[in-house]
Amino acid sequence: MTHSWELDFYRRPLQDEAGNPLWELLVCDLVGDFRFVAVCPQAEARADWLLVQLQALVDAGHPRPDRIHVFRPQTLNLLETAGNPLGISIEATRRTPTLKRWLEEKAHEYLTLPGYTKQPYQPLALDRPPPVPLPEALWGDRWRFAALPAAELVEAFRDRLIPILDLPESLLPMNLGLASTTLIPGVVMDSGRQAMRLARWLQTVNPVSLNYIPGAPDGLILEAGLVDRWILTTFEDTEVATAGHTFEHRKQLSQGLHFLLVQPDDSGMTYSGFWLLKPDA
Repeated sequence: MTHSWELDFYRRPLQDEAGNPLWELLVCDLVGDFRFVAVCPQAEARADWLLVQLQALVDAGHPRPDRIHVFRPQTLNLLETAGNPLGISIEATRRTPTLKRWLEEKAHEYLTLPGYTKQPYQPLALDRPPPVPLPEALWGDRWRFAALPAAELVEAFRDRLIPILDLPESLLPMNLGLASTTLIPGVVMDSGRQAMRLARWLQTVNPVSLNYIPGAPDGLILEAGLVDRWILTTFEDTEVATAGHTFEHRKQLSQGLHFLLVQPDDSGMTYSGFWLLKPDA
């Protein structure tokens, strides 16, 4: 069984007695039983300081994690440098729920501290670039909205020989407490000869969620990586727009759970990639 930590290291709305901005390191395990906090002036907020803190944790007898999960790009850059000497894998992921709940708790705590700067502070806010179009070389033949009952969703794909299959245990319908009859919405992309190339590209960008965005034209946006957004397609068809609204409504009923399927065609014989998706938490 793997052992993982969630980690954030970033500036807070705090300053020391000399007026220096403060950075705070938060480390926790996936259930919150283990928590560690350390603070340093911004001038010392470097990878070498971070390495010292992590080494001290290991030396103090805390089990060395197999990986550390990070959701903030700035933290990721520092931690990748600090984590190498420790031989710990660093995983960039939006899904750090225990850490994010703790960050929101800490935001209220800062209000009571003498060093609170009263600066605007959103603990989970990240700078997100505008969405960019899917590379033209990956465009497929056609796509459509779809849905499957929760009881059938995993069974339909788990035992198939699918080159790229992403079924995180935490996102399985039964682990989310969803009724077997709950319709899980999804998007199916029939990509012909481009199917495998598209699936491999999706694997590299690390899909997180899909969103139907009404507009002129309407669009289907892929959230991926830590902050990336991709325009998978745009359209003006009213029937497709109606299906898009249904897709979003079903996401509300499924706790946000949905899927993405890439296949060469709609024969049901061959699949290239399948992902269970859910907005980051």
